[in-house]
This record gives sequence, structure tokens and C-alpha cells, in this order.
Amino acid sequence: MADWLNDVIGVPEHRRPIEALAPAHGRFERIHPFLDGNGRAGRLLLNLALVRLGYPPAIVHKRDRPRYLKALRRAEAGDAGSLGELMARSVLDNLFRFVVPAIAAPARLVPLSALATADLSAGALRIAASRGRLRAQHGSDGQWRSTRTWVDEYGQFRYRRV
Repeated sequence: MADWLNDVIGVPEHRRPIEALAPAHGRFERIHPFLDGNGRAGRLLLNLALVRLGYPPAIVHKRDRPRYLKALRRAEAGDAGSLGELMARSVLDNLFRFVVPAIAAPARLVPLSALATADLSAGALRIAASRGRLRAQHGSDGQWRSTRTWVDEYGQFRYRRV
């Protein structure tokens, strides 16, 4: 456990901290220090380290659990690349889902996934954008972007026929 802690303490000096945290997270899960809740505790420690380094947390969703467990097994075998990729994608998803909309002005274009609400899922927004019902721009990267203002306007009038 002391070796693991020393590895994590050295992460801030690493050029690519998420790459350094992936094997450290895998090692913590191998240590298995508790009778129950090792995965939750490990993800909490991972997110604590990420937030202290200025990154958003890496949330592993239920739908990603099989990929996460497979990546942990690969990390245990010495290849933490897939775990690092999963963590980096999760951090990036959370950046676009929570951080960007929180700091973006209402008129700033952001990905539709960042504008989804309980009433309007990202999928529903994509369909509305592709049908021309929601003001949005289709980027060269294939991603739809809109603004909070446009989504709010669409939400107010989405069931009215013109």
C-alpha cells in the first residue's frame, strides 16, 4: 500500500497524469484492501486525484462496466493502456457534459450531450436537430452543437405544429 501511495504522490509531476493514474488505479484494485467496496473506494480515490490535478471526475457508467472490468484485467496483466483510454474518455465526456455548459454563455455552441436534460435526452436533441426542428450546427467531426438558448426555445415549442 505504501508503494502505491508513493506512485500516486508522484503523479502531479508526470507529463500525462491520466496515463500515470491508470496503472496506479489498477494496482489499487489488485491490492483489494477492504472486505467490500474496493471498486467504489478505488474510483473515489481516482476521482480525488483527478480533481486535485484539476480534471473533472472519471465516472464509470453502468453501461461501461464490462469494458471497465476488462480494462482492469488487462491492467493487471501489465497493459494499462485500455484503462487509461477509458479514464481519459470518461474525463472528457464529463468535461463536455458538466464543465463546459456550466461556464459557457447561453449563446455558446456546445455538444448536444452537454445540453441534454431529464425531459430532452441527447438522442432526442440529435433527432430534432437532424430534422431541422432544433437550431443546431453539424460540425465536420459529425457532432451536433447547439446553444442553451436554442434548446430552451425548442423545449418550449416542441409539441406545437407550425
